[in-house]
Amino acid sequence: MSQKAIVVGAGIAGLLAAAALSQAAPEAEVLVLERDALPETPRNRRGVPHGQHAHLLMAGGLAAMEDLFPVSVRDRLVAAGAHQIPFSNGTAIRTADGGWFPRWKRNSPHVITCTRALLEWVLRQLLLESGDNVTIRQAGVEGLLGSAERVHGVRVSGPDPASASELEADIVVDATGRGSRSLRWLEDIGVNGVTEEKIDSGLTNATRIYRVPAGAESFPLTVVQANPYSARPGRSAMVLPIEGNRWMVSAAGTRGGEPPQDPEGFLEYALGLPHPIVGQLISGAEALTDVAVSRSTSNVRRYLEKAPHWPERFVVLGDAFATFNPAYGQGMSVAALGAREFAQELQRNGLAGPGLSRRVLRRAAKHVDSAWATAVAMDILYPDVRGDRNPTAADRLAAWYSRRLTRAATGSFDAALALWEVTGLQAPATRLFRPKALLAALTGPLVRQSSEPPLTPSELQILDGLRTAAAASTTTEAPQ
Repeated sequence: MSQKAIVVGAGIAGLLAAAALSQAAPEAEVLVLERDALPETPRNRRGVPHGQHAHLLMAGGLAAMEDLFPVSVRDRLVAAGAHQIPFSNGTAIRTADGGWFPRWKRNSPHVITCTRALLEWVLRQLLLESGDNVTIRQAGVEGLLGSAERVHGVRVSGPDPASASELEADIVVDATGRGSRSLRWLEDIGVNGVTEEKIDSGLTNATRIYRVPAGAESFPLTVVQANPYSARPGRSAMVLPIEGNRWMVSAAGTRGGEPPQDPEGFLEYALGLPHPIVGQLISGAEALTDVAVSRSTSNVRRYLEKAPHWPERFVVLGDAFATFNPAYGQGMSVAALGAREFAQELQRNGLAGPGLSRRVLRRAAKHVDSAWATAVAMDILYPDVRGDRNPTAADRLAAWYSRRLTRAATGSFDAALALWEVTGLQAPATRLFRPKALLAALTGPLVRQSSEPPLTPSELQILDGLRTAAAASTTTEAPQ
């Protein structure tokens, strides 16, 4: 008898979970259920309101995705217009303390930049191409079938009430994202005792798309980081290249420092950051969209792996497991790493192996914990943060060490490499305490911090040209 798997949600986590099932259990029928109508081209959709903001695919997440598909995800993304950018010399990053990372001519982890819509579309195409055992269907899931011992399907609803039905399955994966209702579904079948933790800095994201000015096609990914140490709201912004010869410009602010939605206020916000480079870049660039704003950015950790009891044949992955402040760019990569753990467990023990669900949750939790530590250690320091706990001594020690190491990274490649590998989810947090990184953190930067971005002469010329064009435009528009 053939086996059937149901994945709830066709976002990044759902597509990767389906890929894991398709490759590791090729004899199974994989059905992906998604409430939204999925676009035929790379476009934002209603069920992913945060999709219109900046997303970074870290090296660790990309490596996990490569393992889940028979063809290269990286090659397909780059062919579709995504950019692969090395941290060492393809970025200009201002740290919280005001120093800039140098531009080293050395190998380093890369980051992939593109719209969330393009990444999701590419993964969906790859999933449907990679095997004939995957089907995607529009339907909403209302609950689980089964008991506290084992899940054996879902209750679904279609476009009209008459289309409600029950679907049997050998395994169910919840990948419905930040709005997951899995805790309620579990309660309905008699599973309780899952604890949650929430840390909310009140972050607001505001994003606008611009056409890349002529000659600026190779301008580095530019970031002005927020400062969690000043007892003031965190304010940041970034300019990252995306497909279609465009810049995605995302500004972010914690509670009390939120970026505005009107175009003039958005530009003023960017110019008013501790360094005005983001505002200077966009002041002379052509805007292609209005400013989009989202506010659902809290960190939420569901300790599913520690539940006193967990039903067989039910797995939770991606944002349904834990959500992170998107400023740290780790959510998609955590979902990919969890999906790879799922695939490896399927390969070892099969889809019906006893204890599979609990093992997947515990293995995925390792990656969740790494990203959670990064996000919470910073967010918990901002004023008026709301959550289930106050900063602990351990939080303050972690923040102190992170600040020391980041400061060192403005003059030490060893320190920078350690940070990139951990934030890129290529290495565990213990990587930060290896001898070279530890020595760098204790001794500080080897060279004096620069207060200006490490731009080449041609890049400085581009920046000057944009400032000049903006000044000329302002003069022209001024009343006579």
